[in-house]
Amino acid sequence: MQIGKAGKATTSISTATPDAITVRNHDLVADLMGHLSFTEYFFLLTTGRRPTEEQTFFLDLLLVSIAEHGLVPTNQVARMTYAADPDFLQGAVAAGLLGCGKVILGTTEIAGAFLQDTQRRIDEGDALDDIICRIRDEGRRLPGFGHPLHKPVDPRAQRILSLAEERDVGRKYVPLARDIEDAVQRLWPRPLPMNVSFAIPAVLLDLDFPSSVLKGIPILARTASLLAHLAEESRTPIGFTLAHHAEMGIAFEPQASED
Repeated sequence: MQIGKAGKATTSISTATPDAITVRNHDLVADLMGHLSFTEYFFLLTTGRRPTEEQTFFLDLLLVSIAEHGLVPTNQVARMTYAADPDFLQGAVAAGLLGCGKVILGTTEIAGAFLQDTQRRIDEGDALDDIICRIRDEGRRLPGFGHPLHKPVDPRAQRILSLAEERDVGRKYVPLARDIEDAVQRLWPRPLPMNVSFAIPAVLLDLDFPSSVLKGIPILARTASLLAHLAEESRTPIGFTLAHHAEMGIAFEPQASED
């Protein structure tokens, strides 16, 4: 039984024979190993193109910017999963990645779609202030704006956009991100800082990175962080301590009688 839309039964990423591995039309051993960094290799794997110097610089920058943010829930659940079974490293990593949603890890993909849709609407004649006011008046959230800790600004977002402006790579979406930031400051009823998950797609879209893979950037970055936390967990375990404090922090409340 076939489910969903069928495509051609092909892949253009890689193939292997007994004596060679070909990745994106390059010989892995002769052309890529020792010649590309992992960041450059990820870009090649994802897009089929070798990255430019600027694409490599900013992809590195963005991966570093969002990889680690303390004992956030994704890291906690990974450490508690590892504590339950230290032989199940891949399961602990998977547990952390499963928690990489729009609330915890950011809204990179949604923010990218919002940037593209906003640019399209401006090109069609809509005023940016009207777009922001409509979202405000309808009580909707602005993807990539607001942060529970970083106020009045998210320093990561400002560093990313400043470097993009300094290196003159933001020709379309970086200026739009700045315009949206200004409009939000003027029109929103309360302070709402741009966070890192808005700056990331702005730069990547300007650098011709596929929008369909925007969400993969924080997932790839956070995988490195999860592995670091699990390496530390193996040496200085706190997984059960985290679980204990969670139990102590939640009071039991008997269910009210329906009588």
